[in-house]
Order: sequence, then structure tokens, then C-alpha cells
Amino acid sequence: MTRRTTARVAGVAFLLYILAGVTSQGLAGRASLAGVLSIVTSLCALALGVTLYAMTLHVDAELALFGLVCRVVEAIPGDSQVAAIFFAVGSTTFAWLLLRGRLIPVALARLGVFASVLLIVILGLQRAGLAGGPSGWGSSLTWLIWLPMLAFELTFAGWLLTTGGTSAVARAPLA
Repeated sequence: MTRRTTARVAGVAFLLYILAGVTSQGLAGRASLAGVLSIVTSLCALALGVTLYAMTLHVDAELALFGLVCRVVEAIPGDSQVAAIFFAVGSTTFAWLLLRGRLIPVALARLGVFASVLLIVILGLQRAGLAGGPSGWGSSLTWLIWLPMLAFELTFAGWLLTTGGTSAVARAPLA
């Protein structure tokens, strides 16, 4: 695939991932539909892993592979808390590579790093039982924790779709 096609596939995958993920959380009572949406999110996670790997491979091949593997583990059905942690680690890795390689606007990449690291910390604390409060999607605390990531992913998806990943801002050299 060309760089433009890869970027656009990633943009669509981000939007489908968010749409299917949020919708499935609201359909907890309808297991069959939620199950189908879970498959969609898993496929989108895999598509994101592959496309983000392709976009960041030249920045650092080992870290890009690590990010890809995190997205693959995230896509495996099972414990949603564990999947969320692998999502956050993979997202941190790719956001760091996008920032380091100046592949997207710096402010957007920094938002991605911030949102991802915040998730790693809070999800890790919740997993260890050290961060109180409900962790289900019905909780406003959960939405507040995920809001920076939502802002990053929606903005990044829009940027990928409109620029095809090739804007002059993203290619600016390191200062």
C-alpha cells in the first residue's frame, strides 16, 4: 500500500474502532450484537497495529514491532482490563514513534503520548486496586479517564483522512 492509503486505512480503522467500542458498551444487555461489535473492534485493533507499524517502522523497527504486538494482544478476546492496558502501552509506543519521527503535528503527537501514559498509570492503579471508584463504562470517572485518548484518536483519525499522512507540518525537521 502507499503511504496515503495506509494512513487512510488507519483513519477509518480508528473511527470504526471507536464507534464499535462505544456502541458495544451501551449494548451490554444484547450479547449477540455486542459480540459482533467485539469482533469489529478486534479487527480494527489488528488493522491499526499493522498500519501504525507500517507508518513508524522507519523510526524504530523494534519499538514499532512492540507496538504491533501490543495491538495484537489487545485484539484477543478475554479480560477487558488486560486488553485496555495492552491498548494503552501500544498507543504510547506508537504515539512516541509518531512524535520522535515528526510524522504528525507535534502537538497532536504529544497529546497521544500524554493520553496513553495517563491510561497506563490509571489502569495499572485500578488493576492493582489502588485507584478507587467504579471502572465500568457506566461511570463518569471512566469516561473522564478515557476522554484525552478519545480526543487524540478522533483528531488523529481526521488528520489521517484529510492529509493522507503527508502534510508538510508532519515532515518538519527536528528543531
